[in-house]
Amino acid sequence: MKISVVGVGAYSLALSINMCQNGHQVLMWTESNSVYEEYQKGKSLNHILDAHLPKNINLTTSFEELLKECDLIVIATSSKYVDIVCQKMQKYYKRNIPICIATKGIEESSERFISDIVKTTLGTDHIALISGPTFATDLAHLEPVGLALASSSFKAKKAVLQALESKTLKLRPTKDIIGLQLCGSIKNIIAIASGMIEGLGYSESTQALLINEALLDMKKIIYYLGGNPKTILSFAGLGDLTLTCMSNKSRNYRFGYIIGKTNDITKINNFLNNNTVEGYYTLDIVYKLLNNKNINIPLITTIYNIVYNEDDPNTLINTLIEKD
Repeated sequence: MKISVVGVGAYSLALSINMCQNGHQVLMWTESNSVYEEYQKGKSLNHILDAHLPKNINLTTSFEELLKECDLIVIATSSKYVDIVCQKMQKYYKRNIPICIATKGIEESSERFISDIVKTTLGTDHIALISGPTFATDLAHLEPVGLALASSSFKAKKAVLQALESKTLKLRPTKDIIGLQLCGSIKNIIAIASGMIEGLGYSESTQALLINEALLDMKKIIYYLGGNPKTILSFAGLGDLTLTCMSNKSRNYRFGYIIGKTNDITKINNFLNNNTVEGYYTLDIVYKLLNNKNINIPLITTIYNIVYNEDDPNTLINTLIEKD
């Protein structure tokens, strides 16, 4: 297969390594001329991902070249850029080509699901999404991992399975596109709270309390917003939540740790300025979305007030031990 990847980041590179291992040709789009030139010179991008890149990965800065001839498109940019890149793709996109969305989150300004943006802007029904407990470095080094695969058509599902499934990467299909996206978004918020708990000096037992309460809340949110509550037990749900909430490899976790440990606004802002913390932006979106739908989730409200209104991080513990 010829696979086109939109975005050159750690996760998109890791996915591309896996697709190349399956014998596919990968062409990646970047808007950065410096990244493009660096790759052309040394065939490596170690400042983005410290891993060997196969020879069947190539880069381009042209959407026309990217979409000229391909069997699958993978979108792997930050959530806030998905609408922009889809608009740039419109001119060259052929509607029969399936699209795999590897971006997690909900679009910030419009509060829309990523799948809705792609479907509306590009006018396609051949959409798949992947989400699950995978750090880019583990995926890149071919550690055994699992991802949930949600799809709107058999063609999209088949293309993604052919592109990614291997001896080290397990894909478990589902039809719940909404639930999968909600899991991928909310787990970043909970990871911030988990980091706070460690920063406050509490134990793994308290983090386990958080994870359990968060699972129940995520199940409610998925149900209220039209997804399948059973998706919480998938790789995208329990799997990704557990990984992100228990590892300081997660930027969301490290961000929460700084809040819990220091509650110093200068250190908090410095971390935000130097790192992409998806959960920070997703928290604002999910909080507003729930309020607009009159859905009361005290845990989300508490995390929001700590992060955005500078409430005492200890209020998180109070919320967790309150009786239902």
